[in-house]
Amino acid sequence: MSKLHGWRLWAVCLGAGAMAALGQVPFSLVPVALIALAFCCALFMTAANWRRAALIGWICGAGYFAVTLHWIVEPFLVDAPRHGWMAPFALIFSAFGFSLFWAFGFGLAHGIARPGWCRAVAWAVAMTMGEMLRGYILTGFPWAMLGYIWSEGRGAQIVAVIGPYGLTLVTLLGVAIAAHLDRRRSAALVLVGLWGWIIGTGHLLLDPAQPAPADAATLRLVQPNAPQNEKWDPDRAMVFFNRQLDYTAAPGAPDLTIWPETAIPWLAEPGHPALEQIAFAAQDRPVIIGAQRLEGFRAFNSLLRLGVGGEINATYDKHHLVPLGEYIPFGQVTSWMGLQSFAAQDGYGFSAGPGPELLDLGPLGRTLPLICYEAVFPQDLRGTARPDWIVQITNDAWFGTFAGPQQHLAQARLRAIEQGLPLVRVANTGISGLIDARGRLRDHIPLGQAGYIDVRLPKARAATPYSKTGDLPLALLLCVFAAALLPGRSAKVIDP
Repeated sequence: MSKLHGWRLWAVCLGAGAMAALGQVPFSLVPVALIALAFCCALFMTAANWRRAALIGWICGAGYFAVTLHWIVEPFLVDAPRHGWMAPFALIFSAFGFSLFWAFGFGLAHGIARPGWCRAVAWAVAMTMGEMLRGYILTGFPWAMLGYIWSEGRGAQIVAVIGPYGLTLVTLLGVAIAAHLDRRRSAALVLVGLWGWIIGTGHLLLDPAQPAPADAATLRLVQPNAPQNEKWDPDRAMVFFNRQLDYTAAPGAPDLTIWPETAIPWLAEPGHPALEQIAFAAQDRPVIIGAQRLEGFRAFNSLLRLGVGGEINATYDKHHLVPLGEYIPFGQVTSWMGLQSFAAQDGYGFSAGPGPELLDLGPLGRTLPLICYEAVFPQDLRGTARPDWIVQITNDAWFGTFAGPQQHLAQARLRAIEQGLPLVRVANTGISGLIDARGRLRDHIPLGQAGYIDVRLPKARAATPYSKTGDLPLALLLCVFAAALLPGRSAKVIDP
């Protein structure tokens, strides 16, 4: 690798990052990802200076994010004649933009530590710091975190103790040790040992699945399967609305019926005939729906609880909005220059709700509502008192029919493990289902199918260590590690 130069080096970096992405859902090729990450670390170790190291990290990261985020082109293909031309630019800018956090990790590690074991360990620490910054800076985007390569196996249980960033650190430390070893056989043994240790530890943490209690609440999950290019079509919107009504009125007596995000094609207003129809179909039993609503010029992406006669008994407004997708960041700046404002308060995009809040459902307990993108953020689940369960409504039709919805589901499962709480997920086109407190998908409606299921809510676990501490202890530990490596950079051997 030390002999690679020019375009060959950058092609290898791009390929190594792309191979590392194959550890993520839907591929879940964990051994491939571990080998590729070790290769990225080995490339980093060949850098002559921190600038070269940062450039290697930037190109490796671009390959990684180009593969993991390839679904980002899907929203532009909903109306391809008008917006399709933007799709490749969105992918390129996303890949090379998010890879700047890899460039930060590679460059920082080279800058603070001398060659050898110190630099290898520094790479794991600095890369974890970069991943953590990606999850927080500018509202954050922790999608496809490196630790998520374990999401489909027993190793995912570790996040209940150390969180997703902690699992990322453990993974990268093992990879760094393997990359530093001279012998390929020894490196392979380290990677096998890392895989075995994480899977084995997760196995010890995983308890057997238990049936829901006899008195557990029954929830009906409704999935209309409305393609995004038809969802707001006036001729098709009523088809999907009536489909949800039919599923709601189907035989059975659920304690609560749940519809997905933006489930109705009208603004939600008290007394709207559509709300009365929903309540009638549910025989006046409680219903949760996703809808858009207005307050003056402000628009909100909301979750509503309907009661008797379609009365709105509770409202939750999405607070963690998608930049450029749901609002224009700094949209008010143009008004300061005497130009038209693009701020949410002036009718452009959605306004953010006040923050996380619990929804009291009486006999069904207190639930933490999440709308779509909010399930991506581990920190957003710690902003309230501990709920009894979590509900996520979403419209994954924006993400296509391959990697996007599956990655979104995988992250929801990790949120359940982290908090030790059951999570109920209802998606417009899928995947809707019941996730228990260990992240197991108990029952579901597959992607791209219309239908409904009645599920019984399983028990929550005791509060997990991560649910109590969050990311702060690990953030402090990373800073301590980085500081401890600093003196090694300038240490010299002095001959007597």
